Amino acid sequence: MPVPRRPMKPTDPRIPAYTDDHIRALLAELQERGKKFGLIWPSADTDKTLDGRVLVRFNTAPASTLLNLLTLLLDVERNQGRDRGRGTSCDS
Repeated sequence: MPVPRRPMKPTDPRIPAYTDDHIRALLAELQERGKKFGLIWPSADTDKTLDGRVLVRFNTAPASTLLNLLTLLLDVERNQGRDRGRGTSCDS
């Protein structure tokens, strides 16, 4: 069983490396991956930059929220693919 990842914190030293363009690309990926789970954020966009960190407009959430959501969706997709290969899908 894989060890669960720890969520990224808003103070993570890697966050300031994400530019506005990076965040927009990640938002587009989040929108696309979230659709199949019924998760949509039509107004999600980049907001202002605070202390060198780009904020995401989920009510001015930090970029770490976006990265953590995207990581969760990717983990679910991986697990679903693994389960399908073993014939243990929960789809009924």
